[in-house]
Amino acid sequence: MNPYSRQTTRLLWLGLALTATLLVLAFLLAAFKSRAAKARSLPVYGQVASFVLTNQDGQPLASSNLLGKVWVADIIFTRCPGPCLKMTRLMRDLQSALPPASQAKLVSLTTDAEYDSPPILKAYAQRFGADFNRWMFLTGTPKQIAEVAIDSLKLTAIPKKTEERESPADLFVHSTIFVVVDKHGQLRGIFETTGEDVDPARVKHDIVAAVRRLEDES
Repeated sequence: MNPYSRQTTRLLWLGLALTATLLVLAFLLAAFKSRAAKARSLPVYGQVASFVLTNQDGQPLASSNLLGKVWVADIIFTRCPGPCLKMTRLMRDLQSALPPASQAKLVSLTTDAEYDSPPILKAYAQRFGADFNRWMFLTGTPKQIAEVAIDSLKLTAIPKKTEERESPADLFVHSTIFVVVDKHGQLRGIFETTGEDVDPARVKHDIVAAVRRLEDES
């Protein structure tokens, strides 16, 4: 074999070895990315059951209207003397923090269904600059609210006994968490919003990150 042929052969084998190395590296990188994506995946806490409630305009809102969208929910009531104002301010800040291109929705349920009629909810929402294209306020019968909030979203809402109330408006013990639901109606995130160790700015950041992650999922 002449020197030229030997050099060509060596170059050929070198090229094959380099190609094989690159393929192995590509495979390892893909496997690493796959494991990393799984590690970042949010857990599934349960499926949200189908529901139909009434929004701030007196119009029905069905859970099917939210399929295909990520949504964040909480439970409040408009005459709440406790944490509801803080929660609603945080939801307002979340509304501003979500990117304009995001299709995510915000949902505030009332636990005071017998008082919080659509007009009352709408007036309350307008105090906080709610964009009704993105943020909706929902009411219904106490039974309907309980089925959605407690059974599906894991949001506690318990009426207080008269003797336990510290003021006439101290009507309920309820959750102060925000929950995140994915595009398939699965509960995927639970975030505490109050307490001495809770930083609202951090909570907002974490929820926005969770929404973005879920919007990127198929």
